[in-house]
Amino acid sequence: MIDVLIVDDSLTTREFIKHIFSTDPEMRVIGEAKNGSEALRFVQSHRPDVVIMDIQMPGMNGYETTQAIMEICPVPIVIHSTLAAPGQTEVVFQAMKAGAVAVSLKPSGPGHPESRLLIEKLIRTVKLMSEIKVVRKLGHRRKHSEIADISGRLAGRARQGIEIVGIGASTGGPPVLQTLISSLSPGFSIPIIVVQHIAAGFLSGMLTWLSHHSQMMLSIPQTGDVINEGHIYFAPEDHHMEITPARRFLIRPIADNNALKRPITHLFSSMAQVFGKTAAGVLLTGMGNDGAVGLKEMKQQGAVTLVQNRESSVVFGMPHEAIKLDAASYVLSPTEIASYLNLLGPQNPAAT
Repeated sequence: MIDVLIVDDSLTTREFIKHIFSTDPEMRVIGEAKNGSEALRFVQSHRPDVVIMDIQMPGMNGYETTQAIMEICPVPIVIHSTLAAPGQTEVVFQAMKAGAVAVSLKPSGPGHPESRLLIEKLIRTVKLMSEIKVVRKLGHRRKHSEIADISGRLAGRARQGIEIVGIGASTGGPPVLQTLISSLSPGFSIPIIVVQHIAAGFLSGMLTWLSHHSQMMLSIPQTGDVINEGHIYFAPEDHHMEITPARRFLIRPIADNNALKRPITHLFSSMAQVFGKTAAGVLLTGMGNDGAVGLKEMKQQGAVTLVQNRESSVVFGMPHEAIKLDAASYVLSPTEIASYLNLLGPQNPAAT
């Protein structure tokens, strides 16, 4: 049984969501809260499996409440709002930055043509998110004071001659990507290839959001495109992206009947074959095990491999799987990963 807390200042909305969940025998609403303060108290005393969180509420809004819960007593939180549409980029990624594991559009009332599909999607999302083992979100002060001199500690471990960086991320990934991209040195030019698991319709919005924090060019490549310095490339939604021996992109759709979709591992494997020890692989927060096997292949070919640590991950699934396979050269926080990347390449005389 999945125990759910509904947080919304609208009684009508709370009753509607309760009705939706009452139709599924695997779900049970164990509490309601009309504001953030009530939600925080309830989570601390009852520990629901999932929290459904509205954004616009009196007092603490949904972002603030989500961040407080994730810092004090973390549980999976699904932001649930009429504002959470693909076009509302800032809303969606602000929710993820606060610590939400998913963002869902509120279903319309009965009789609306899209109501049934939105209800089914909400139920699927809540069931899937209930299986996530979230970890405590570090407070703002702690994140910025956790390391006194990262560069000094990592300088002796960095490596010159890195030609490409591959990054894989899933649940909780966009805010970490923002941290990494915004922390790159002005002279950083090594091409970066990213696979981010993301819901359909949100990729272009994510690139727009991230572009405000990047001095590099962000784009979605097509088959045959050449990998250029100073660019960050993102895999298209529902597509495998690999690097050919000619160091060009090959983009192929993932078959619908492919039960084991591993786009991160697919990218990492091709990087291992083409770039070997001149590549760096980074595996960030996310549920499941995508990327672990591919990162292991990269390490076996001499590449440097980094994974995000437990303390900073919203979900430690993918990094943990990589660690279990001995696929990680280093286990670091996002701040440390960014500092390490800045030490790579010929533009950094400190790298050795």
